[in-house]
Parts: sequence; C-alpha cells; structure tokens
Amino acid sequence: MRIPGPQEIRALHEKHAPTAEAFTSVHRHCELVWSVAEQLLASPRLAHLDAELVRAGCLLHDIGVYRLYDDAGRLDHKNYIRHGLLGQELLESEGLPATLCRFCSHHTGVGLTRQDVVSQNLPVPPADYLAETAEERLVMYADKFHSKSHPGRFLSPEAYAAHVRRFGEQKVTAFRALRDEFGDPDLARLTPQAELPPVTG
Repeated sequence: MRIPGPQEIRALHEKHAPTAEAFTSVHRHCELVWSVAEQLLASPRLAHLDAELVRAGCLLHDIGVYRLYDDAGRLDHKNYIRHGLLGQELLESEGLPATLCRFCSHHTGVGLTRQDVVSQNLPVPPADYLAETAEERLVMYADKFHSKSHPGRFLSPEAYAAHVRRFGEQKVTAFRALRDEFGDPDLARLTPQAELPPVTG
C-alpha cells in the first residue's frame, strides 16, 4: 500500500478546505495530533507500529470537517459527529485505500458503538466505529489531547477523562486502557502556541 507523504496530504487539505481559516484550524490540529503520536512512538514498546501509517492517519483523520462548513464559512456544529464518515467518503473519492479512510471514520471519542449511535440518536448510520488496529488506536488516542476549539493548549489526560465521563464510566475505562497501551505524552514538551516545523518525508 502506498502511503501519501505530508506534502501530498497538505495538498489534499488545501484542495478541500473552503477557506484559509478552515485550513489553518484543521491542518494545524492534525499536525499537532501527529506531534503527540510521534512522541509516543519513540517508546521502544511501540516499535512494532507502522510510524508512516500513523503519521498519515494523524494528518488525515479530520479532513472531513471541511465538508461541514457552509458557504458563509460557518461550521455545522450540530452535525459535527458526521465529520468522520464525511472524511472517509472524501478520501474514498480521492482513491485512497480503505486502511487510510478508516482513520477518519474510526477515531471519534474513544470509540463510537452502535449502541452509542442509537441511544444518543446520532446523525450517522447505526454501526460500530471502533479503532481496531494499534495504529488506529494510537491516532484516536493522540487526538484526545488537542481540540480545535482550544487551539492554543493541549488537554491533559486527567482533563480528557473528566470530559469523557459525561458519556459514561465505560468511556473512562476505555480511555484508561488507551493510556495503559500507549503511555501518557509529555505535553510540556509540546507547545501548540509555537509554530510547528514543517512535517517532512
């Protein structure tokens, strides 16, 4: 499987972003998620993961957000949960393999189940949208430490656990399992306020 590099992925973002502001918000977030995942991948216990695939997954996972902007540049927050499936459809239309498309539709929260969809009446087809491979789980996990709503800071593990508790203790347990699998990032070494160096490769 050919995995697109950072410049090719950036070009995809630029192609689909409706405004410069949307591009900055989404692409910057994706880069920051990769910075978290890249740090975690330095651990010898994660040496078996495909770092190139994780990088592509991080840089692509939120590309579907662009399809939620209206002509006036406003984001449809009500249907934000759909951004994962929209991203999968977007990447499929670009001819990317299913392995990459899944990073879009399988990174929401700490795993979106059919029961979640039904019980919360979410605007997506009832199904399990769960990260299955270690690479998918790492992208999903790294994504939890940065929000486009608060671009100037990272979210601590404790803060995310408190946030996800409103969806049930089982979600807190799922997040704890991810922490056990991948470890906690050293967020003090990652500064979202600073300009990131360009991702190469």
